Amino acid sequence: MNEPLGDMLTRIRNAQMRGKSKVISPASKLRCWVLDVLQAEGYIRGYSESKTDNGAGELEIELKYYEGSPVIQEIQRVSKPGRRVYSSVKTMPVVRNGLGISIISTPKGVMSDNAARENNVGGEVLCRVF
Repeated sequence: MNEPLGDMLTRIRNAQMRGKSKVISPASKLRCWVLDVLQAEGYIRGYSESKTDNGAGELEIELKYYEGSPVIQEIQRVSKPGRRVYSSVKTMPVVRNGLGISIISTPKGVMSDNAARENNVGGEVLCRVF
């Protein structure tokens, strides 16, 4: 797998199109940090980490729906392995006039664009969520 974060986002997108309540993805620290931001912003119910029979970790992500439609309408990878996208505090992207969020990997950790502005740090724009 070349792009673990993109794979997790695609699994979430596909599960929501099918109306699933949970989705399973392999575990990694970056994925957990991104899921922490999604949970704090209210886009997912939560997630739990467990071990498989062969010792590898996996994440069980509980998706969130409102009146039958998924809360995450759009989730899109911005920075890819072939093209990294970085942003300073002044040029931080605003998603749908502030209705959505960007998830940023900063020197102070992975956080939403609003938290990055409050902490006055820039970094790599991982993905956009609306």
